Amino acid sequence: MPVSWIIAIMGLALLSLTPIRSQASEVVVVSLFDKGAAAGIPVGFSYGMPAMDMSRATMWMKLSADSIKAGLVTFEVTNNSKDMVHEMLVIPLKDSATQLPYDDKDNRVDEDKAGSLGEVSELDPGKSGSLTLTLKPGKYLLICNQPGHFGAGMWMEFNVTE
Repeated sequence: MPVSWIIAIMGLALLSLTPIRSQASEVVVVSLFDKGAAAGIPVGFSYGMPAMDMSRATMWMKLSADSIKAGLVTFEVTNNSKDMVHEMLVIPLKDSATQLPYDDKDNRVDEDKAGSLGEVSELDPGKSGSLTLTLKPGKYLLICNQPGHFGAGMWMEFNVTE
């Protein structure tokens, strides 16, 4: 067998061992902010509450995109707080009027009942993490579920289109 054939066969064998990415991941950069622990944690800013004045919220999320195409999505999350731990969960929404199941005792959303798809959990100040999910078309809510943070305004709607 000629040497060129051996090289070609070896090349094909190596290609079969190399993982091929069938779908590229879309990236959404998520920044988590707050006014600091001294600002306190107000209530009344949970998603779906009527007549909210979000200018009084002390915690926020900022997204690089609020809408993306269905498929593989990577959330790159950074906690920009100087002194508070934050996290980010992805929760599917049935409609905009849906309020999430809230546990008043723990001051948090019940993640199991809400149907959380995944999270970047408990990021210390200045730390980052990522989460990759395959998302279908629909509405989603990104939240921080540290005690009191969701009610302090730390949530953002996110749309996935076809």
